[in-house]
Amino acid sequence: MIFSVERAAFLDAVTRLQRVVGSKTSMPVLDGILVSAEQGKVTLISYNLEMGMRKEIYAKCDEAGDVVINAKLLADILRRMNGIQVEISCDEKLNCHIKSGEATFDIMGMAAIDFPEMPSVSEGIKFEIEGALLSSMIKGTIFAAAQAEGVKPILTGINVVVKDGVMQLVAVDGYRLAIRRENVNISDNFSFIIASKAFSEIIKLIDEETENIEINVGTNLISFNINGYTFISRLLEGEFINYEKTIPAEHKQRVVMSTRELIDTVERVSLLISNFFSTPVRCYFNEHTVMFTTITAMGRATECVNIDLEGESFEIGLNSRYLLEALKAIDNEKVEILFNGPNAGVVINEIDGESFKYIIMPQRLK
Repeated sequence: MIFSVERAAFLDAVTRLQRVVGSKTSMPVLDGILVSAEQGKVTLISYNLEMGMRKEIYAKCDEAGDVVINAKLLADILRRMNGIQVEISCDEKLNCHIKSGEATFDIMGMAAIDFPEMPSVSEGIKFEIEGALLSSMIKGTIFAAAQAEGVKPILTGINVVVKDGVMQLVAVDGYRLAIRRENVNISDNFSFIIASKAFSEIIKLIDEETENIEINVGTNLISFNINGYTFISRLLEGEFINYEKTIPAEHKQRVVMSTRELIDTVERVSLLISNFFSTPVRCYFNEHTVMFTTITAMGRATECVNIDLEGESFEIGLNSRYLLEALKAIDNEKVEILFNGPNAGVVINEIDGESFKYIIMPQRLK
């Protein structure tokens, strides 16, 4: 195998594919990227048995062939070279020669035959969605998906439902719930659950130049075509949690607050918090003000914000990280916050619409 390619374009592709290379695997070949050269192009593939990515790049190919090269090592080598072009050749014994400018490296590759074949979605529901819209919806929910190992696997995913021209994304980790809804130009009705780590890679592929994204949903696999990259992921199996029963049907207290002012205030009083799970922000709501207080071994912080409270005064403890992550996912200038006293979930709504809903469970106050 002998080919030459623009180093910057090759490095960009290798860097992106490296993110889905297998980790903690007993198969060394999954630590690598499959490099296949043929007339006029080189194809790069990374695959960890759950997610995979493919990218084709224009290249001058003098001899076709393929080899698997350790992804981290290849990225490090390309990053530190300074030539405009990079030439890679590989012999029958898998000795890889990499040259760019005056720098050369000779490293061992791995046999392409040992690299598992990346699956594709042959039949499924195909549709397109605007890149900026999908990115916004993912960012507005992904933080609420469970991250810790040992939880129910289904909670590490995001439930996607398309029905009657509306797309809805839902994430829940047992302590909070995030819902985003938007109108879409999709005629089919369907649903699936995708791992949040797959969606986190999707938003990294979307940039300002991304227009429409092609998506193909199969029985247990989904594929995305984004800016010349093909990304695939296995779908999570099982029924999503019945989150609807956790949404309060009524409320006892209501406030409307400036999103930016609330973010700034909570960030300030949270400066003394080192453990967000053991130290809540104490929020005391009365008729005209809300007082935020934190007390830790480092000291005490207090700040008041003017409000108009509908309902009786009350005090509640909230996880500041959960509250901030929800608020920072909102573009609206103001939000509606609903309460059912100090022990029930707090609901954050859009004032004039239903494009988002966040629910945060309170923390016990000592």
